[in-house]
Amino acid sequence: MTSRATPPPRAPRTPAVLFDLDGTLVDSEPHYYEAGRLTLERYGVTGFTWERHLRFLGIGTRETLEILRREHGIDAPVDELVAVKNRHYLELVRTSAKAFPGMREFAERLLAAGHPVAVASGSSRAAIDAVLEATGLGPLLTVRVSAEEVGRGKPEPDVFLEAARRLGVAPADCVVVEDAAPGVEAARRAGMRCIAVPYAPEGGAPGGVPDGVPGGVPDGAPGGGDGPGGTAPFASAGLLFAGGQREFDAEAAYAWAASGN
Repeated sequence: MTSRATPPPRAPRTPAVLFDLDGTLVDSEPHYYEAGRLTLERYGVTGFTWERHLRFLGIGTRETLEILRREHGIDAPVDELVAVKNRHYLELVRTSAKAFPGMREFAERLLAAGHPVAVASGSSRAAIDAVLEATGLGPLLTVRVSAEEVGRGKPEPDVFLEAARRLGVAPADCVVVEDAAPGVEAARRAGMRCIAVPYAPEGGAPGGVPDGVPGGVPDGAPGGGDGPGGTAPFASAGLLFAGGQREFDAEAAYAWAASGN
C-alpha cells in the first residue's frame, strides 16, 4: 500500500498595503496647486487654475512640470522647476498638512494586525518625509518610495513594485490605496489589488477624471488623449469608494484588503 503524505496547510498570506500619499493619506492637493502656481508665476506664466491643476492628479511632480514646461515654452531646466516647486510646497505643508482621519485609522488598524505597509508616491522624497512628519504619520509609515527613486512614474508600476520589493512581498500579495486614475492603472500594471478613493476638494464632490483626460493622464503625458471622465477610469479597482473620503470606511477597507479576494 502506498502512503501519501499530506502537505501541511498553506499559511495564510498577510497582504501588504501600499498607500499613495497626496490626496489619499493627506489632503495636500491645495498645497501642490499653490506651489505649482507660484512656480509658474516665477517664470512668467500666469492664470494657472485649480481646474488645470486637477488634470494632473496622480501624475508625479517631475512629469507634471515636464508637460507644463513644454506647453508654456519655459527655458529653465526641469530640475530647476522641480527644486522651486518643492521649496514652495515644503513651506506650505510644514505648517498646514492634514491627514484624512479615516486613512489614519486604516493605517493604524493594518499595523495592529501585522500587515506590512508603505508609502509609494510621485512626490519627492523630501516632500514625502515632510508631510508624514507634519501629520504625525511618520512613525506609522517608515517604508517610503518616491518616484525619484525609480525609472518611471505612475501610471507605470515602478514605484509600487519597488515598495513591494523593499517590504519583501510579492506584487500579488499587495493592495494599493489610491485617489487618482494613474495610480489605479499603475496598480493594475503591477498585478496588485487596488482600493480607489477618488479625490475631492474639501466640501466638493469627487470629480473622477476631467473630460479629455483618460485614466487621469493629461494630454502630452504617456497615454494622454481624449476620453471620458467620471468613475470609469477607476473600473479596475477591486474596491471603489465612489464618494471619496466622505464615503471611505476604514473597517470595510480593512476587511476587503485582509480577505485576499
